[in-house]
Amino acid sequence: MKKQPIPPRWADWLLEVFVAPPLREDVQGDLHEVFYKRTEQEGLSKARRAFIWAVLHYINPYFFKARQRTNQQSDYPSPSYLHPAMLRNYLTIALRTLAHNKAYSIINVIGLSIGLAAAMLIILYTKDEVSYDRFHANNPNLYRITSRDITPGDQKPSYNTNTGIFQGPKFTAGTPEIRSFVRFQSGQSDIRQGNEVKSQEMFSTDPEFFQLFSFPLLSGDPKSALSRPKSVVISEDMAEKQFGTTDALGKIMFIKTEEQFEPYTVTGVAVKCPQNSSIKFDVLLPITVSKEDIARSDNWFSFFLNTFVLVRPNANIKAVEATMNRIYQTDAKNTIVEMAKKFGIKSKTIYSLQPLTDMHLSTDLPVNNGLVDESRPTFSYILSGIALFVLLIACINFVNLTVARSLKRAKEIGVRKVVGGGRNQLIIQFLGESFLLCFVAFVLAIVLLLLVLPTFNQLANKALSFAYLLDVKLIAGYIGLFLVTGLLAGFYPAIVLSGFSPVQSLYSRFRFTGRNYLQRGLIVLQFSLASFLIVATLTINSQFNYLTTKSLGYDDRNLVAVNKSSLKHSEARLLKSELMKFPTIVDVAPKNRGFWGTVAKVNGEKQLSFAYETVDEMYLPLLKIPIQAGRNFSPDFPSDSTQSVLVNESFVKEAGWKNPIGQEVNFFAYETPERYKVIGVVKDYHYAALNQKIRPQLFTMKPKNDFGKVFVKIKPNTETESLRAIEQTFKKLFPINPYSYSFLDQDNLKKYESEAKWRQIMLFGAILTIFISCIGLLGLATLAAERRTKEIGIRKVLGASVSSIVQLLSSDFIRLVGFSFVLAFPAAYYAIDKWLENYPYRIEISAWTFALAALLAILIAFFTVSFQSIRAAMSNPAKSLRSE
Repeated sequence: MKKQPIPPRWADWLLEVFVAPPLREDVQGDLHEVFYKRTEQEGLSKARRAFIWAVLHYINPYFFKARQRTNQQSDYPSPSYLHPAMLRNYLTIALRTLAHNKAYSIINVIGLSIGLAAAMLIILYTKDEVSYDRFHANNPNLYRITSRDITPGDQKPSYNTNTGIFQGPKFTAGTPEIRSFVRFQSGQSDIRQGNEVKSQEMFSTDPEFFQLFSFPLLSGDPKSALSRPKSVVISEDMAEKQFGTTDALGKIMFIKTEEQFEPYTVTGVAVKCPQNSSIKFDVLLPITVSKEDIARSDNWFSFFLNTFVLVRPNANIKAVEATMNRIYQTDAKNTIVEMAKKFGIKSKTIYSLQPLTDMHLSTDLPVNNGLVDESRPTFSYILSGIALFVLLIACINFVNLTVARSLKRAKEIGVRKVVGGGRNQLIIQFLGESFLLCFVAFVLAIVLLLLVLPTFNQLANKALSFAYLLDVKLIAGYIGLFLVTGLLAGFYPAIVLSGFSPVQSLYSRFRFTGRNYLQRGLIVLQFSLASFLIVATLTINSQFNYLTTKSLGYDDRNLVAVNKSSLKHSEARLLKSELMKFPTIVDVAPKNRGFWGTVAKVNGEKQLSFAYETVDEMYLPLLKIPIQAGRNFSPDFPSDSTQSVLVNESFVKEAGWKNPIGQEVNFFAYETPERYKVIGVVKDYHYAALNQKIRPQLFTMKPKNDFGKVFVKIKPNTETESLRAIEQTFKKLFPINPYSYSFLDQDNLKKYESEAKWRQIMLFGAILTIFISCIGLLGLATLAAERRTKEIGIRKVLGASVSSIVQLLSSDFIRLVGFSFVLAFPAAYYAIDKWLENYPYRIEISAWTFALAALLAILIAFFTVSFQSIRAAMSNPAKSLRSE
């Protein structure tokens, strides 16, 4: 359809600048009338030249002075924009407008409410993340002792967050700035209740625990609760579980120490630990340090517990750390020299202090050994990015739809200006409509927040509650979010709509072609964000599938892992012989529990850090782990248990051996050096999760190392009878030990819970952004179809098909969506490449991922737009033309 000519814009602008407002509208209207008439009679070029000449004619001192007079004084009093009558009028008009445009209002309210709910959720999440461990009264002065080992030649130091028994008391005694210390060590033990025995995580700590940390007690004296041997402090949850009441002070618990259960007296019941605490406990015992332990100077080299210190206010932390290192160098001087001489240790240990509040989000110094809820700042960045995307897209929808609707409100604006309405009044009116709609969306967002909070807690592994919403700072944050969103969504449309010329508006000559560039740009930005999230979601999904389906190098199917702490080699043999009597049991092999690691010397002087496994001769065949060179452990060689080890390929590579069989590994035993010969090389397999590179690994049959786990291979499809047989046998042989089991393949899947969680969150975020983008696109398509009703009617009368009209209405939007890939894909490639760098085993970035994302985005956009396009194309042309 041929476009209607318009006068030169710069000439219109000159009129607005130089001609006084009372005269401007009449002059501009007359000039436009003449321009359109002359265009029809003499052509566009002559009409434009005549228009420019006429404009220049009006730029003279009379009109300029009239403008100055207008600026100096007015014949009419300036109305107050905030007069109650005006505010009532704004509200009435806003409500009426929103009610008459239900589709527009619903789209904006839904989009904004989802965006605001997402933003509020992320504010909650981020607040929780940064609030970890800040509830302690001593918070600004609480630190954890950490260390780093620097080895000559190594580029990166090795960090250690654990200490031994010496660091706390010796640093406190020699450093005036350190007021006190607390050691905190986790362990697993058994609790007996009647005839039932349960395994329970317990913590050993110093008596000053409740003076350093702010964990209130429901009952008991915090100063003396842990000062006596055989005393125990339990949480209110544990008290309910153990005694059926929180009134448990003075009651007796039977806790297994060494090989027997001993009575412990409850000396305190603690309030449940806050969910934003890195320290969470149910059972606290007094730490036990024997005189023999204190006498061993090599305990400076044992790292197995966390030590926290309380420093004096305003202490110079750098000076405190320097003092700590001087103490270490002085006190451990002889031990350091002896260890270096005996084992060739060349690394240097340097102690530091880490603020307690930095632990939760630390990237170099993770929480471990009983501390929980480790997190990464990356998670907050990702969630914040998704929330920002969703909110931004919702605001873009608002701006686009408001500007697109402006043509329908042009006459209203023209009338208001003609009857004396100023531009500022119109800005306030449109901003008021924006804030009113935002307020409705805000209320709905709170309802949405409460509805999705349980699901979000499950996804993000949090325990956020409604009470978090009542925080004063959060309420201020939400009000700020509401104001920013209202301004962000309403400011630009208010400026644009209030700037309409009343003459053009009333004579229906208003054209908005120039400003469509902004609208198109916003659509491109909107779908760029959605496409970015689609690519990210597809990549995370592919990486997750790769992690969970890649071969681990061993067979983890039909393997039942049965736990038993301190399982002696003789007990393991007895358990195996009993289990092998059942026909559904294929074989049995024990190993140590958890992941052990140690350091040994190879090639004379070279130190090597490796994973340390205690197994028997059936472990490797049971898991179908191949031997690459040499042989497996064998009962035919009794010396295997005392003189032989197996190593994996990474160990051989790290040691630099060309002929590994027969090589010697020298363990750092302080009193009696232990030397072992390598008898076989095991093929590398993924004994840890795939987000960790395969490290050197060593296998031993050392008799003094107890087992802690037994793998039982069962026949396929015999789970019920096999598990029954295993449980009966275990309880018969170990009646006072708790029985627990798991399937190894399911345990392996649990290693990727973080990836699974973020896959769900990204999928959720992508669906949200696409949904909000599509409802915005649907609104724009609806308005576009309404504006072109007459054109569609004429085209149909002239014989246009439905498909051609659908193509006409949809092609512009699809082109814009296609253009959004130009912005989205390079940014997505960079982001996912950076994310995949965290994985030593990763997928390759595929062009198919981007092609699929593009196809999905286009299909979704096409179906969204075509719905309205088909509806417009199927309408009766006679009806359309009559309505026009």
